Amino acid sequence: MSKLVNPHGSNALKSLLLEGKALKSEAERAKGLKQIKISSRETGDLIMLGIGGFTPLEGFMTHADWQGVCDGMKMANGLFWPIPITLSTDKTTADSIKDGDDVTLVSSETGEIMATMTVTEKYAIDKGHECMMVYKTTDDEHPGVKMVMEQGDVNLAGPVKVLSQGDFPEKYGELFLTPAQTRALFESKGWSTVAAFQTRNPMHRSHEYLAKIAIEICDGVLIHSLLGKLKPGDIPADVRAKTIDTLMKNYFVDNTVVQAGYPLDMRYAGPREALLHALFRQNYGCSHLIVGRDHAGVGDYYGPFDAHHIFDEIPKDALETQPLKIDWTFWCNKCEGMASMKTCPHEAQDRLLLSGTKLRKALSENAEVPGHFSRPEVLAILREYYASMKDEEKVEVKMTGHSAK
Repeated sequence: MSKLVNPHGSNALKSLLLEGKALKSEAERAKGLKQIKISSRETGDLIMLGIGGFTPLEGFMTHADWQGVCDGMKMANGLFWPIPITLSTDKTTADSIKDGDDVTLVSSETGEIMATMTVTEKYAIDKGHECMMVYKTTDDEHPGVKMVMEQGDVNLAGPVKVLSQGDFPEKYGELFLTPAQTRALFESKGWSTVAAFQTRNPMHRSHEYLAKIAIEICDGVLIHSLLGKLKPGDIPADVRAKTIDTLMKNYFVDNTVVQAGYPLDMRYAGPREALLHALFRQNYGCSHLIVGRDHAGVGDYYGPFDAHHIFDEIPKDALETQPLKIDWTFWCNKCEGMASMKTCPHEAQDRLLLSGTKLRKALSENAEVPGHFSRPEVLAILREYYASMKDEEKVEVKMTGHSAK
């Protein structure tokens, strides 16, 4: 009997990825069906459906689900869900599909057949409404809003049969672990309480401190790195993974932390995305999610601790996975170590506030990185990466929102 948290809304993972003869047969059938091209975000969502990361969903959401998730963070059947998981196409393509039709879902980026889907409903949405409810803005400078506004005008709902995990297993090898694999790994280590550390950045000293706080509370920590698309200027997953591996080997006790990655694109939905992060980490077997400053935020669209507050606004039984809310953390010269607003009594001039944006900006400009900002082994890897970049590949890193403070 597993001591890990249950998958979300279920006693067992719901993995929609076909295997063996069923996979071979459906892949052959898929070649003869009408093809629908899907975006990078939709492909990541589809792979999560395939590996059980979005348990207990069986496919893309209906209009009633979309409305319920936008307005009240629950699907038509009452299941808690904070962000719509939808698939869209253009009106011309939608007009050529009838309810009940089977279609093939094809990656618009690679051309690979990813899944088949039985279309049960076609519907239009108010994109601005989704953006206001999920992202709290309709500003098209927000990368998540831009993603929604650029999607097709008609959503297609229905169950899916997933045929591929894309190139994630080949590209990332042992870093790409499914929920079934992380659960088996945790159980093999004898862990029952596991905190997930969400990251899209290399880990600086503040991140390291957050993970070590969690290790004091839980059996172990899953450093869970986003492998899907980021915004320009963010550091690629393979470079991040190398820095995290170096940090683990040099600064963490053996058997207290593991590293893995997951296939989603970043939505930058702030508080709502923090809830989604907790939800699918429950499927990965994590009892807790570390929630620090400006979790999943971008710019100044959200308050620095809005992602803390939102966990207090949902029903107590919405999620088994609970937040570990940690205050603003920094290096304090007078404390001579890492500290937080709750533990350090000193003045602002004694504190070195750390952020991934600050680190990327310094490295991209080949500027000096202040002492105690990041471990030297990590900095060496990052400097090597930036030195290898061509001028046309470099993106100006702007200090906005909370990262500028």
